[in-house]
Amino acid sequence: MNVVSSKSRARKKAVSSGPWRVPTYADSTEGDFIDGEDLTVRRAAVDALGPLNGTVVVTDPMTGRILTIVNQKLAFQNGYQPCSTIKVPVALAALSESVIDRGTMIRVYGRTTFNMTTALAKSNNQYFAALGQRLGFERVSYYAKMFGLGEKAGLDIEQERPGLLTPTVPKTGVGMMTSFGDGISMTPLEYAAIIGSIANGGTLYYLQYPRNQADAQSMIPRVKRRLDIEPFIPEVKPGMMGAVEYGTARRIGFDPDEPIYGKTGTCTDSRTPTHLGWFGSFTEVGKNKLVVVVLLTGGRPVSGPAASGVAGQVYKNLGVTTYFTASHQTSLAALANN
Repeated sequence: MNVVSSKSRARKKAVSSGPWRVPTYADSTEGDFIDGEDLTVRRAAVDALGPLNGTVVVTDPMTGRILTIVNQKLAFQNGYQPCSTIKVPVALAALSESVIDRGTMIRVYGRTTFNMTTALAKSNNQYFAALGQRLGFERVSYYAKMFGLGEKAGLDIEQERPGLLTPTVPKTGVGMMTSFGDGISMTPLEYAAIIGSIANGGTLYYLQYPRNQADAQSMIPRVKRRLDIEPFIPEVKPGMMGAVEYGTARRIGFDPDEPIYGKTGTCTDSRTPTHLGWFGSFTEVGKNKLVVVVLLTGGRPVSGPAASGVAGQVYKNLGVTTYFTASHQTSLAALANN
């Protein structure tokens, strides 16, 4: 079912300009297929994205089910540079390889030193460039592949295209690879799968996108692989919470009673060139745990912090519907009866 609402038509106004070669009209819901989606989640995501150029992907980290994809035209493309979102898998790689521990202090400029929690929260590039140098390209590449970069995240999703992973050291060096994601093209679905593996304790599920409500009800989770990261997840979560509480993602709105863990990314994609704003996040509270990934594209106003604000609105919208406290799924039939 392709749905084009009056709100969608109203979104067709210019939202960006300048040298970045991107579409200038945010027809975010036009052409989206929604028959198998959770429409409560979709409503929340469509409202949160508003007139922005971008996509919102929401998944269940405990099963790999895709609950909604707003702007499927963008979400199913080849992907974009991950920018600073790469820092979370790099942190887990460094911990797994005993290159550092969470308390290891690394000089980032002058006499200033950061540990991992602060470096993640503030998205410090020097810290993660140093981790790249300590890990080396081969180990960075190994962990990137382990997390599913460069391969399809979904199971039998015909429209999906995989991202790309460079087979050789980028010209800019491994430090730029581990701080900005140089040499990597990541899709929103790949990022959702990575964040989901952190949220659920180390299982990388195939993402499944039901084509109708019957498929959604009968879906069986499919494990792609189990990642040996469970002991290190508690080491990165404080930095991801710090990003939301006092760091680059504070636009999301921190609530200590309903903590959200996340990581932003902001850069200009070297291939396009398109200015990007990434944010990936997950919740742990309530019956319905979620992964919310936002990718914004456009001019300089686009940023990871802006993407975190969109995700924050998704969570707020769902909070109003008591989504997190009740067994809840809205089908097309239920929507038609409203």
